[in-house]
Amino acid sequence: MLNKINRFTAVEYLKVFFPSVRREIVALSEQNNFPGVMQVMIDDMKIDTQKSNVQKINISIKRMYWIYKNGNSYIRYIIENLFIRSFSSLRKNLKPQQWRFLYQEIPKDFRMVYSEQTKKDQDLKF
Repeated sequence: MLNKINRFTAVEYLKVFFPSVRREIVALSEQNNFPGVMQVMIDDMKIDTQKSNVQKINISIKRMYWIYKNGNSYIRYIIENLFIRSFSSLRKNLKPQQWRFLYQEIPKDFRMVYSEQTKKDQDLKF
């Protein structure tokens, strides 16, 4: 069995998967700031929403899912609590039909985590 991806290995994959933000990824990883690296990924997707680049967002989510499903508990925790939580912002910034397309393309595990987060957030409002 393969070893689980840790934050150091995840950063190496992210540098390859997301060359447009490679410099920021390197700088934050040198500071041992994996949550900061996740925020860079989220910010990059937000830029794509402004450009209505749904296909690129879809690819980004699928690449992040690959890291998630192969990641150790820390990687999964950070992805769940930063990356997946950012889906609400994507939803607000995309047109409804773009969001519907994207949502059906999101891997099932990510959709389940997102649904649980949304439900918990709603429960906290009441």
